Amino acid sequence: MEQEEIIRALEAVLFAAGEPVLALRLAETFGCEEDELRRAAKALSDELAFQRRGIRVLELENSYQMCSSPEMADYVTRALETRKPPRLSGAQLETLTIIAYYQPATRAYVEQLRGVDSAYSVNALLNKKLIEECGRLNVPGKPILYRTTPDFLRTFGLKSLEDLPEIQTVNLARVSEQARAEAEEQTASGEAEQSAEVQA
Repeated sequence: MEQEEIIRALEAVLFAAGEPVLALRLAETFGCEEDELRRAAKALSDELAFQRRGIRVLELENSYQMCSSPEMADYVTRALETRKPPRLSGAQLETLTIIAYYQPATRAYVEQLRGVDSAYSVNALLNKKLIEECGRLNVPGKPILYRTTPDFLRTFGLKSLEDLPEIQTVNLARVSEQARAEAEEQTASGEAEQSAEVQA
């Protein structure tokens, strides 16, 4: 198959599918190598973006999906009367962050890091299809393991989990040093004020 034909076939399949399709499956369908398919997908994606078309091709880990371009979101929403996805609460966002970075993770692990019960947040994320169950941990009680879904990648505009920003580490020794210095400064200024009041 010539690349132009692969591009046309890819456009048709992704449009008809309406959901992510594995790159390997597409390559097998078109009778080409996966690298050749990826080049065709990149060419199609670049062409749609260059022409400022109303659709785009998203790469999601090892799959591709066709979607509307971000600039057209307002028109799509109004025309189809779709509701905006519900916003994530602070608790849900914290829970999702922990699962995204430490997956697969149990609810107990999430609760250990957050320090509060996270059952509601986990259930809300499951309902929003941002996380899913992915087996059980081999310990007593066999707690459920959770991981993020392709919907999570799509929602946050990520190709893969490798695109997640790095976690910033906190130097606890430095933080406690700064806190002690600030406390000493406040104590010194308080003593100076008291001394000034006594002298007055």
